[in-house]
Amino acid sequence: MNTNQLSERLSMVASFVPKDTVLADIGSDHAYLPCYLMNKGKIRRAIAGEVVKGPFEAASRNVALNGFTDRIEVRLANGLQAIEETDHVETVTIAGMGGTLITSILEAGKDRLTHVQRIIVQPNLHAIAIREWAVENEFCIVDEEILLEDSKIYEVLVLERGTAEYSKADLLVGPVLRHKRSNVFQAKWERELQEWQRVIKALEKAEQTEEIKQKRANVQENIELVRKVLAHEEE
Repeated sequence: MNTNQLSERLSMVASFVPKDTVLADIGSDHAYLPCYLMNKGKIRRAIAGEVVKGPFEAASRNVALNGFTDRIEVRLANGLQAIEETDHVETVTIAGMGGTLITSILEAGKDRLTHVQRIIVQPNLHAIAIREWAVENEFCIVDEEILLEDSKIYEVLVLERGTAEYSKADLLVGPVLRHKRSNVFQAKWERELQEWQRVIKALEKAEQTEEIKQKRANVQENIELVRKVLAHEEE
């Protein structure tokens, strides 16, 4: 992967970045995404935020090598603290982290989202946490994609300001993904069902404390929700 050729998952993230936007790429690593988008003439300016010194230095080198130091600013900062009010950032991308970590970044820095109209995230797992955060913070899910790359399944969520009502199944599997019903989506949730069945069997053998009973009930609820989705049954 380089600034001219992204991985499939980052290419999917890039496809949702609006034309001529001001971007903040959080956890930018080598700044591959903002450099790629600048090379394609898709964005006006960008902030590449990185909290770790090594990736921050790598990002700075890549930006300089591509000749974008006047349009991409690399900042060493924790999460959305890389964004300043005067940046007028319109689009935020966060990719390659767990959904819970992405959610904590959004929550901790939501005061920095003043001008942001679109958030594009690519969680490695637990996307439900992001969907729940979106509902609580008046963002709606305008698009989603799911893809298989190097034997791993990734989801990409696109959030915009607005309100919407989602069912438990929507939050779990994705309100857009459940209607697209791709082969990757089907495979992901069939695999999850198998894993949950193993969890249920293990919990049945454990001492039946209230905590174990509640965990079993939660897993069983997820199983029923996903079975209905895969069987094309509406809630």
